[in-house]
Amino acid sequence: MEYLGAHLAFRSRWQKTDQELCRHSMSFVLHQALRQDFFACYLYLLERVPLVKLYALTSQIIDGEMQFYARSRNFYKDVPATEEGMMGDFLELSETDIESSREFLRKFVGGPGQARTEYALDCGSGIGRVSKNVLSPVFDNIELVDMMEPFLEEAQNYMEEELDKVEALYCYSLQEFTPDTKKYDLIWIQWVSGYLTDKDFLDFLRRCKNALRENGIIILKDNVAREGCILDPADNCLIRDIFILRSIIDKSGFTILSEQKQEGFPELCVPVWMIAMQ
Repeated sequence: MEYLGAHLAFRSRWQKTDQELCRHSMSFVLHQALRQDFFACYLYLLERVPLVKLYALTSQIIDGEMQFYARSRNFYKDVPATEEGMMGDFLELSETDIESSREFLRKFVGGPGQARTEYALDCGSGIGRVSKNVLSPVFDNIELVDMMEPFLEEAQNYMEEELDKVEALYCYSLQEFTPDTKKYDLIWIQWVSGYLTDKDFLDFLRRCKNALRENGIIILKDNVAREGCILDPADNCLIRDIFILRSIIDKSGFTILSEQKQEGFPELCVPVWMIAMQ
């Protein structure tokens, strides 16, 4: 709020200079000084406020934060709590997705200096497809978080014998969720970051950073645009290119350990990437 106040104060002074003082040639030097003062303040704000390079572009695309989140929630009200629903009618790709995720995960857990295998958090878990097939064979305890209560209710049936490993179910949108401090060895974020604005995604990553134990990692798996930032009209999901994702990750204080493109998906599909960060 203090930054907003400073911005408005300098903007007011600049407008006054244009409208009043610059009617007289003697005020030109003062006008130039105030303009420099204003832009110095503006640049200072850009350094202090956590915005990524293309935040303005993304904000323009989503057409208002409240509407952005409301449209996503309304879309998922009609999605069935099934594997097919979680895969967006691409159920035939589920096994390929799972196997690639398993192989990618193996690189970062269980070895010397790597993440331990005690606690994992599945963000945007849906009914627990990733928890059941990717996380439960590796981790002793798993927690699921999703904004849709029907998905979490179905997870208790879908997880079957793996349900014993489920420590907790959280019904939250990620922009409202704060994971417990220093608790998790892995935080898995798949096909959900696009439902967050840049700023909320950045803030969420920062909260996740505080939630990791020593050697803990985050794995982000999501659709990646070939260029720029686009909005999927079907489910109101943002698809960012790899450069925007890297920018957000860098701003959050994480270091990228590895990036890998998902193989085995049809060419007509939007590219999917896996990114491990620490």
